[in-house]
Amino acid sequence: MMRHLQVGSVSAGPGRPLVVIAGPCVAESAELCLEIGTAMRDACRALGLGYVFKASFDKANRSSITSKRGPGTGEGLAILSRVKEELGVPVTTDIHEPAQAAAVAGVVDLLQVPAFLCRQTDLLVAAAQTGRPVNVKKGQFMAPAEMTHVVRKLEEGMAGAGDGDGGGRILLTERGTFFGYHRLVNDFAGLGDLIEMGYPVCFDVTHSTQLPGGTVDHESSGGRPDRAGLLARCAVAAGVHAVFIEAHPDPPNAVSDAATMLPLDEAVGLLSDLAGLHRVVGGGVAKGVC
Repeated sequence: MMRHLQVGSVSAGPGRPLVVIAGPCVAESAELCLEIGTAMRDACRALGLGYVFKASFDKANRSSITSKRGPGTGEGLAILSRVKEELGVPVTTDIHEPAQAAAVAGVVDLLQVPAFLCRQTDLLVAAAQTGRPVNVKKGQFMAPAEMTHVVRKLEEGMAGAGDGDGGGRILLTERGTFFGYHRLVNDFAGLGDLIEMGYPVCFDVTHSTQLPGGTVDHESSGGRPDRAGLLARCAVAAGVHAVFIEAHPDPPNAVSDAATMLPLDEAVGLLSDLAGLHRVVGGGVAKGVC
């Protein structure tokens, strides 16, 4: 039986509107976050889509030790709190250490576990025990079936906190799988397998276009944002319940993920296509749609 996920006022799962998790890669400033969040919120409302604002307070997995990482916990959470209050939308961010879980859960509506950390037991359990919903990105190095172990850790962590098996508090995100060097591929048959695990599934549109390490200076990853729309439409046609999109009004000058983020106007424009596809599919596994 497929469960539903509740994030603030937004619900994801079969029979629910498509949920859009979107924002800049890094919370560069309150003003930038409010600009992006307002545009995405208004577009989602007009199309009848659910919306959750996303921005990171720290990018702890950059290629170089000198790479810009973000505003840090204190300032970052203050920005997220302001976005939540002024825009009236749920917010999410990623955590990297178990010690961050409780403090971040005091502000955000959805905790996100990065793909590289998806097998870290202590991090998963700490997130599960906060009482907040948890979105785990599937590691680029993992097959969809291996996410059953991740789900089990979350369920047991939630049960240990007195929350049964955590039924409505787990979201699984697909963001591409390593294929040789400097390339990610998306396995849509595997995406169907992920959906059949019984929890709502999100598709990470922009990170799926990454070319990891595929730059001359090795400071960051390259990308193919020109393929973001194609991948997003395929994923929604395959039956995902949510999409994850990083957007920026000026991607080349963004602090992080400049090579993959969509220009804000393109991200907004893509939503109408996704809304139409989701109405046809309705959420769940679509057989024969692609």
